[in-house]
Amino acid sequence: MTDIGIKEFFVKANNRLPDEAERVLKALVEEGSMNKEELSLTARVKRAVLDHIIMQLYALGLVEVSTEGKSKICSLTKLGNDFIYLVKAG
Repeated sequence: MTDIGIKEFFVKANNRLPDEAERVLKALVEEGSMNKEELSLTARVKRAVLDHIIMQLYALGLVEVSTEGKSKICSLTKLGNDFIYLVKAG
């Protein structure tokens, strides 16, 4: 894919994501990695909805989920950072 193709893909993917996904990504950019409970509170997204959104973002390669003890830690990937940059640049 060319850069134009990637940008177009990101824009189309963003249009298909629920509105809450933007709040989740923004929270990860501003606050860094956090567990799902913190992310739910920070992004103001209900926990049941958050799980669905995290799976979509994970499938796109925008977030990474790791386990620390009993907690699931969500982090933005490099692709996630690129996604936010390109979508905001519009």
